[in-house]
Amino acid sequence: MTIEQRRSFSRAVTMGSRAHLQHHHVQSPRWTGPKLSVAVLSDFHVCKPWVTLGSLGRIIEKTNALGADMILLAGDFIPSRQMPGLREEIPGIARTLARLEAPLGVHAVLGNHDWWDCAHARANDFTENLIGPALVDAGISLLSNRSLSLSHGGSDFWLVGMDSQWALRSLRKPGFHDPEAAFAEVPEDAPAILLAHEPDYFSEGDHRAFLQISGHTHGGQMNLGGWRPLTPSHYGGRYAWGHLHEDGRHLVVSGGIGYSGLPLRVFQPPEITVVTVSAA
Repeated sequence: MTIEQRRSFSRAVTMGSRAHLQHHHVQSPRWTGPKLSVAVLSDFHVCKPWVTLGSLGRIIEKTNALGADMILLAGDFIPSRQMPGLREEIPGIARTLARLEAPLGVHAVLGNHDWWDCAHARANDFTENLIGPALVDAGISLLSNRSLSLSHGGSDFWLVGMDSQWALRSLRKPGFHDPEAAFAEVPEDAPAILLAHEPDYFSEGDHRAFLQISGHTHGGQMNLGGWRPLTPSHYGGRYAWGHLHEDGRHLVVSGGIGYSGLPLRVFQPPEITVVTVSAA
């Protein structure tokens, strides 16, 4: 390996939480309002020394500086039990995230690790976890199988949030997602954006949302020329990362902030995802 190749590989093997900006542009005939800027943060997996409260605070400052119309948090706030490192206290995570600011609010859904790797949730047979109530107490809108009507530039749209599809996967049980409850108040043909931690729901072909925003995959955490062999999805690398357009619907999958399994990313750096929505 040459010196330049070693330098390139060193840059590719990303440690810490120095998040770069990743932009995606979504155009849809179902969007009739002015341009909407959405900042997406996902898969924090906050724990020392990998993603600390200090590094999370710097990511929040960078996100606020973007001036996005809306900020979405796509779940997995806590680390997996297998992750080496020291966990941060959940109230501290929520208080740090409460510093996020956007005109249309800060909205969140829960990820599978927020359920499966929460000791409190496992102790009460997964009836409640700790991060959800902490986010609500911090003033963050938690959309667990429910929707919210928002107005932007005089045009109304719906933000729909779904709970984790993989929350109980290790028990071979269905997740906590409930699409019918989530979309229950959304009028037919209304412009709707779905926030769902895992991207796999996109395969269901649900046309009630013209755009789905997800995380969960970390972009495979290892990107070998587009091959992402570690992607946690039933569809392999199909929904691993980026912007996909299928059958008139859009999916944007964020590469996320933190790590799962190993504190290592190869050619898949942590990212702050920016989605710009406009009319076709």
